[in-house]
Amino acid sequence: MSALYPWQENDWQRLQALRARPPQGLLFKGNKGVGELELAINFAHALLCQQPHSSGMACGTCPACHWLSQGAHPDFRLVQPDAISLAGEETETGKKPSKQISVEQIRELADFLSLSAHQGGKRVIIIYPAEAMNHNAANALLKSLEEPPRDMLFIVVTHKAQQLLPTILSRCVAFNLTMPDVATATAWLQTQGVKQPETALARAGFAPLLALQGDAQTGLDEREKLLAALRQPSVLDVFSLAEMLQKTEQVLVVQWLQQWSFDLSAMKLAGSVRYHMQDAAAIKKLVAAVEPLALARLQKLLQTAKREAQHTLNPKLFFESLLLAYRQLLTA
Repeated sequence: MSALYPWQENDWQRLQALRARPPQGLLFKGNKGVGELELAINFAHALLCQQPHSSGMACGTCPACHWLSQGAHPDFRLVQPDAISLAGEETETGKKPSKQISVEQIRELADFLSLSAHQGGKRVIIIYPAEAMNHNAANALLKSLEEPPRDMLFIVVTHKAQQLLPTILSRCVAFNLTMPDVATATAWLQTQGVKQPETALARAGFAPLLALQGDAQTGLDEREKLLAALRQPSVLDVFSLAEMLQKTEQVLVVQWLQQWSFDLSAMKLAGSVRYHMQDAAAIKKLVAAVEPLALARLQKLLQTAKREAQHTLNPKLFFESLLLAYRQLLTA
């Protein structure tokens, strides 16, 4: 059990309304980096706690809470990819941990589902992130959701609900997580020692946990070099920039480009920016002579690139094509 994040108080109160009669399937939907898994775990702990506080939070001291803290509660299961649970360690076979939730992991829940609750109360299974299930795993989960045992709660946590089977969505009660407001998220990042929290938050798409993670991650130098080049499309050296970026995660670079593209369109159409506040004046000057249709084409191109980014065989060529398109659209 962990403390709630400051922006989760309202969501926690909404969950308390479900506590008396929780559904058998609960779908947590929210942007990555807002603490969706932590909220799901807190709710699961609260349901299993023997002496919850008046706030609804688990007490942290009863036998059930002790079992949960040791990862040994007989009425709780957390299913997630090995890449998360093993924290990057190799498996027993020496292979890299899988990023998928396998059908075997879902089938292993069969014995758990067939047992009665150890304490005669609720049993809880958390699936995170649900979009990591492969097709067979999703179908196996669907069978359990169709005829769940009494007093069983499935909490399905996802950042990409559109990737889940419609039949899984239809068997769960949707719970949309609140996106943190900027003031609350910025204040929290300041308490975590993040320098320039407003900039870090915008850079992370206003997801505080990603902002905190990104503040300590590598790649910031590459991002700054990319932005410096994007500010001057007429002299952008596509080939040297693509070479510099080729070892950077493709999806991350496309996200940087999408944020920049969004701000170009926002400035052109609404006179404001969302992600690059410090560049507002430069962006205003940059888009002055650019047609809105060109900016729309850029955004569409980047949407397609986001889907292709995980499957590119030659990152350098991939970046070259995107940067060439950017230079052409912005200098036409």
